[in-house]
Amino acid sequence: MKTISLAAVALLLPVYGWTQNAPANPAPYVSKVWVSDQGNGTYKNPVLNADYSDPDACRAGQDYYIIASSFDAVPGLPVLHSRDLVNWTLIGHALKRQPPLDHFAKTQHGNGVWAPAIRYHKNEFYIYYPDPDFGVYMVKATHPAGPWSEPVLVESGKGLIDPCPLWDDDGKVYLVHGWAGSRAGIKSIITVKQLSPDGTKVIDEGAIVYDGHETDPTIEGPKIYKRNGYYYLFAPAGGVPTGWQLVLRSKNIYGPYERRIVLDQGKTPVNGPHQGAWVDTPPVKGKPQQDWFLHFQDKEAYGRVVHLQPMRWINDWPVIGVDPDGDGKGEPVLTYAKPAVGATYPIATPAESDEFNDLKVGLQWQWQANPKGTWMTTSKLGFLRLYSWKVPEEAKNLWDVPNVLMQKLPAEAFTATTKMTFTANPKLENEKAGLVLMGQSYASLAIRSRKDGLELVYGVCRKAVDGKPEAEQVLAKLPNGTIYLRMRMTGGAHCQFSYSLDGKSYTAAGEPFQAEPGKWIGAKMGLFCTRTTQINDSGFADFDWFRVEPNQ
Repeated sequence: MKTISLAAVALLLPVYGWTQNAPANPAPYVSKVWVSDQGNGTYKNPVLNADYSDPDACRAGQDYYIIASSFDAVPGLPVLHSRDLVNWTLIGHALKRQPPLDHFAKTQHGNGVWAPAIRYHKNEFYIYYPDPDFGVYMVKATHPAGPWSEPVLVESGKGLIDPCPLWDDDGKVYLVHGWAGSRAGIKSIITVKQLSPDGTKVIDEGAIVYDGHETDPTIEGPKIYKRNGYYYLFAPAGGVPTGWQLVLRSKNIYGPYERRIVLDQGKTPVNGPHQGAWVDTPPVKGKPQQDWFLHFQDKEAYGRVVHLQPMRWINDWPVIGVDPDGDGKGEPVLTYAKPAVGATYPIATPAESDEFNDLKVGLQWQWQANPKGTWMTTSKLGFLRLYSWKVPEEAKNLWDVPNVLMQKLPAEAFTATTKMTFTANPKLENEKAGLVLMGQSYASLAIRSRKDGLELVYGVCRKAVDGKPEAEQVLAKLPNGTIYLRMRMTGGAHCQFSYSLDGKSYTAAGEPFQAEPGKWIGAKMGLFCTRTTQINDSGFADFDWFRVEPNQ
C-alpha cells in the first residue's frame, strides 16, 4: 500500500485544524442518533450509517479517506476523513458542479457520478469517476479537502463504469473498469486498459480480462491492487441486495485470473456485503500491520450504508470478515475490536444538524442539480434563506425540481425538526416552502401562499418517479409564516410528519408515510422553496436551524 513521509503528513495536518502538538479544533461533530465507536475499544457496524454508496478508500500516512457515488447530487463526490476507520468526518466534495453543466442543470436521477476510486500517488490524490452516459473522468488534489481540479475526460463513451487506476512497478499506468448493460449493451465483464503516464488519457483499446456471465453475473465495481507479485481485482457480483465479494488474482495484469468468493452474507443479517476498498494500518511499533475492508450493505430506503470488516491474508488470498468454518469465505462482523492504529482518536460522525450560523451551509447538504447563485444565502445572518424559484415547465412534482436542498438519512430511527419563517411575495400566489422526505414516492409538509393568506399543506406524491401528481391535504390556515416542521422516522422507514406553532406542542400531519428509495440511492430529507409563476422578484423562507435528535 502507498504511504507518504512523516514530513508530508506534517504538512497535511494543519489543513484540518491539526498540528503536531495540539489537538484538533474545533471538536468533531458527534451524532445523537448513530455512533459506531462504542467507547471501549470496539465498534459496531455500520461505521457510516448513511447512504455512502459504492465506497472506495485509501490511506496516506496515518490518514484515511473515503469517497462514494453521488449520482446527480451537487456538490458531488463526498470526501470523508478518519484516523481509525471508525470515526469519520465529512471534509469536502471533489465535484463542485457536475459536467456537462447544462445537462446537469436539470435533475438527472440515477445518472451522473457512479462508483468512483481514490488513490494517493506521488503526493497527489486522484479520483477516477464514471458517468455512464459520457465516460470516465479524473480529478486530483494536493489536499483531499480540496480544492480539486476541474474534471478531465479520460475516456469518452457510453457504459464505461466503475474505473480504478493502478500505477505499476515498471512505470506503466492501468485503468480497470466494468460495463453498464443499460448503455453498453453488455455487462458482467471486466476490462483493463493502459493510461498515459500522467493518468489523463486512455491510450489503448484495452482487453477483457474476466467474463462473469456463467459464475459471477453482474460483476462490476472492480478495484485493482498489487501484492507479492499478484494483481488482484476485488469486485462485487451477484447484484446489489444479494451479491457477494469476489477476488480475482493473476501474476499477469491481463490474466488469466483465478477466482474466489471471499465474503458473503453467511448466517448474518448483513445482506449483499460487497463492493468496497482494501486498506491497511500504518506501521505501529510493537504491533503487526492489519488489513481491513470497507464495503456497503443495501438497506433500501436507508440507502447503502458502510461496514468495516477485518481482513487477513492466507496463501496470498484475502479472507474478509470472520471465517468460522475455515473455507476462505468470510462473513460480516456486527461488532469487533477497532483497528490498531497506535492511538485513540475522538469520536466523530458526519454532520446532520445545522444551525445555519456560518457563511455556508454544512457539507451534508446537496442540491438535486447544479445550483444557481440565487437559490439561497446564509451570509452569517443566523439562518438559511431559500428564495422561491419557479419550478420547471416539465416538472410534474418535486422529483423534477432542481432547487431542493437535501441530506442523507442518518439512522433507522430519528427526529428531524426545523424552524421556518416564510415571507411570501405579495405579487405572487402558490409560493411554497417546507420540509420534504424525498424518494421515488415522497411526502412533504409546507406553507403555501394564497390570495387570502397562508395555509399549511401536507402533500404525498406516490410514484413521483413516473410523473404522478402530488395529492394535497390542507391542514390549517396560518396566522403568520413562522412554524416548526418535524418528521419522525421509525424502524422500517416509516415517517410521521407533524407541526407546531410554538415549538412545544406538535400536531400530526396526515397519515404515516412509508419512505422509498430514490434512483440507486436511499431516501433523503430536505428543504425547498418554490413558485409557479415567474415575475421580477420572489418570496423567501428563512430556516433558523435544522436539528436531528433521537426519537422521544
